[in-house]
Amino acid sequence: MATSAGQAGAQTPDEDWVQKVRGEIDRAVQRSVKGLEYLSAPPATVGTTPKDVLINRGTLNLYHYRPMASEIYRIPLLLVMATTNRAYIFDLAPGQSLVEYLLKSGYDVYVMDWNPPRSDEANLQLEDYTLKFIPECVRRVQEDSGVDDVNIIGYCMGGVLSTIYAALHADGPMQNLVCFTTPVDFSKMALFQAWSDRKHFDVDKMVDATGIVPANVITGGFDALRPTGRVTGTLRLWDNLWNDEYVRQYRMMDRWGTETLPVAGAYFKQTIKLLMWDNGLYNGTLTVGGRKVDLKKIKVPLLSVVAEHDHIVPYDCAHPLMDKVGSKDKEEVMLKGGHVSLVAGANAVKRLWPRLNQWLGERST
Repeated sequence: MATSAGQAGAQTPDEDWVQKVRGEIDRAVQRSVKGLEYLSAPPATVGTTPKDVLINRGTLNLYHYRPMASEIYRIPLLLVMATTNRAYIFDLAPGQSLVEYLLKSGYDVYVMDWNPPRSDEANLQLEDYTLKFIPECVRRVQEDSGVDDVNIIGYCMGGVLSTIYAALHADGPMQNLVCFTTPVDFSKMALFQAWSDRKHFDVDKMVDATGIVPANVITGGFDALRPTGRVTGTLRLWDNLWNDEYVRQYRMMDRWGTETLPVAGAYFKQTIKLLMWDNGLYNGTLTVGGRKVDLKKIKVPLLSVVAEHDHIVPYDCAHPLMDKVGSKDKEEVMLKGGHVSLVAGANAVKRLWPRLNQWLGERST
């Protein structure tokens, strides 16, 4: 009986099984070789987009990134990073850099970044960040750009600081406010609430003993949210060591995660007592520099972006911002991803960045 061409080219079950085994053996060999390369490799290169340093003093940095487009939107952007992390999450690598994307889209980009606080900065408080640091950076952006108005984009606690600043500077010079995964109702951060429960967490004793809160205390709080996260990440890395692109992505994100910053003790006390315990931002009882932080005073256009699978700032924690602010032009966008993948990585490239560009572009002329 004649055999068709399609039947002749088909693999038998035994041949298919052998091919799969050979593939797994080949990957296992590659994992071994790549594993040695991974262990001996220098830290991943990050943050390579050309920039100029406008402020470098103590814990505070302000960068201006060099324009990439021939035509630039009039109103500059100031990105405010969370105080526990370095801002290069906005600028991981060419093609995977929010900063680069914004520059090529025609924006004038400035970024507030942080160094580990010095010993003489242990007493920095919310007042310093929202009534001194952000206003100083805004003034420097105005001087450098020659434009009075500024768009501010805050990420996580950088969003909290930006929101407090906006409420205390209701008369400007802010044109638009964008918040990425920004907590407002801290009572909804269930696992962080358990970690910082006043019944067993003596924040005064810890801060008085250290002055500067060590980075491992901060990472310990994040690890408590996902106790198996590091182990799972390592297993995934091993399973994908043969994949150069996966390893490259992992190394960049792993470097950012392991370079978590210590924080000023007085500021840490306030975040625990005034935000976590008293829920002052949500309840309207928070005062900074003797001034009440009333979110209803925020009238500028607002974009709040939340992540569908955010285990750090859940939706119920971030959503109240929409009800609390006085802005008429306000929009909340929920996108797929987690707390970090919302902002950086392939997910961000496809979802957040184009949406941000569209929203800002309509309001930055």
